Amino acid sequence: MGSLGGGFGNGGIWGMRPFDSQNGDKGRRRRRRNSSKSSGSSSESSGGWFPVKQAATAATLALTGDTIAQLRERWVKTKALHNQHPSHSHQDVACTLLDHNWLRALRMMSYGFLLYGPGSYVWYQYLDRCMPKQTAQNILIKVVLNQIVLGPSVIAVVFAWNNLWQGKLSELPNKYQKDALRTLLFGFRFWIPVSVVNFWAIPLQARVAFMSLNSIFWNFYLSSTMNK
Repeated sequence: MGSLGGGFGNGGIWGMRPFDSQNGDKGRRRRRRNSSKSSGSSSESSGGWFPVKQAATAATLALTGDTIAQLRERWVKTKALHNQHPSHSHQDVACTLLDHNWLRALRMMSYGFLLYGPGSYVWYQYLDRCMPKQTAQNILIKVVLNQIVLGPSVIAVVFAWNNLWQGKLSELPNKYQKDALRTLLFGFRFWIPVSVVNFWAIPLQARVAFMSLNSIFWNFYLSSTMNK
């Protein structure tokens, strides 16, 4: 991240000119004032050094996505069981539906609170400091960086976190080989349009909440993929 920050701050990125260089010292002073205000409001909303609100939001929505995934899996299993054994009582069906895996839910919730929420909050702050103007060029660069940096990082971390909790770190390379690329490609199709909206229309303080809201579906997909 440090090398990227230097590239953005001093001479643009990939040989492009700095985004606001034509404004001179006046523009730089204005950006510094805006940056100070943004940093103050961000610090207030984050609850100090740890972004508690964003972490709690990510944890809640990760739990929601996993809960939906578990309900769907149990519903499919119950429907198949009922079709095979029509004589099963409704009580047996209800017990199957209520058989929730709380350890699995805790894994996803802790991932959202400890890793995704704080990590993505810092990432979006970093991008916003590097490219404060909402130009089409900046938004395109943010979307690209989101996909080639944040996307693979999220997949790598959540797979490792899940296997660590299950005591299956030795199986992690096989899990990456089997599911990581497919998950990443699916993520591209889903997150690219979401990222465009996120950077174009959503304020910095609300970006983690917006992305976490979309991650209800994404967490549903991840939870299903990791627990096959």
